[in-house]
Amino acid sequence: MRSVSFFIFAVSSLVTALLAREANGAVFGETKRLIDMANQRGPYVGIVIPNTFELNPLLNYPEYKPSKLIVDVDGRRFRFGSIGNKRVILVMTGLGMLNAGVTTQLLLSLFDIEGVVHYGIAGNANPSLNIGDVVIPHYWAHSALWSWQRYGNGPEYTLPLEDAGDYTRDIGHLNIASYSTDPLSDNFLNNIWYQPEEIFPADGTPEERQHVFWVPVEDRYFNVAKILDSLTLEGCLNATTCLSTPPKVTTVERGTSASIYLDNAAYRTFIFDKFNVSPIEMESAAVALISYQQRVPFIVIRALSDMAGGGEHSNEADTFINLAANNSVIVAVEFIKLLPSPRKIVSSVSI
Repeated sequence: MRSVSFFIFAVSSLVTALLAREANGAVFGETKRLIDMANQRGPYVGIVIPNTFELNPLLNYPEYKPSKLIVDVDGRRFRFGSIGNKRVILVMTGLGMLNAGVTTQLLLSLFDIEGVVHYGIAGNANPSLNIGDVVIPHYWAHSALWSWQRYGNGPEYTLPLEDAGDYTRDIGHLNIASYSTDPLSDNFLNNIWYQPEEIFPADGTPEERQHVFWVPVEDRYFNVAKILDSLTLEGCLNATTCLSTPPKVTTVERGTSASIYLDNAAYRTFIFDKFNVSPIEMESAAVALISYQQRVPFIVIRALSDMAGGGEHSNEADTFINLAANNSVIVAVEFIKLLPSPRKIVSSVSI
């Protein structure tokens, strides 16, 4: 009886294992087959897009030619097609730095990618730029990695773990008391110190960290971007409502990202004065950081939808979001069409 029970148990366990294996294999196996088939046709330009209102204008753009191939992996949908003579893969990230980083890493880990194009809308911190303009920064930073200093300590005090190389005062800080409505008052929130990211490049030594604050766009891509300044962009919402200044395409020095929607005039002024940034948004630095670590060239194209709190009235994105999204697509498509033959470039790091 004991041997029969053991036999039944063993057979049941084997069948259960085989069924689970077959089920998992059927899903994974088909997905892997599609990925392998796609990579035989590569390389591709990976187009990383934050949200549906930025994705849909490209899906409907005449120069985007979709193929029948779609691959769904881990909650992300990878759409295949072409723009000009370039094969492309489109993928939407969702809101914020974490979603953008995870999606970009999946794209680069699964597929044969020659370069990454990231586009979308952004707030504007630069007083010399206007809503509707499309900006292409040379450098990107994640500006919400902080060491928040305890009350009573000033800039001359060493930060916790600074001596171990974990944190630094080299990049600078925001003194929150400087923005009090009472200039004579103090503020328990004290100072926040901006920190570089820890990165682990694909061609580096595993577990040996490097640091980077400003992630550079490689020169080949940035030089292509400079050719786009003569493009004509949308300037009107409809027949009666147009921007007061015709929108333009321009390269700028810096952009910044954080998982924060900025609609505050004081911080807008501070971040521009401190870092000379133009676009302020929520995903691009993550795309830049992942691409840089994987040694894949990238470009970020952002159309300005609002003044990030610096306007006279309510936030302008509610009005200009679709116009900005359309302009970012126009520029992204033209950039892709101008890309030369693929080759991988190792970028330099600036802090």
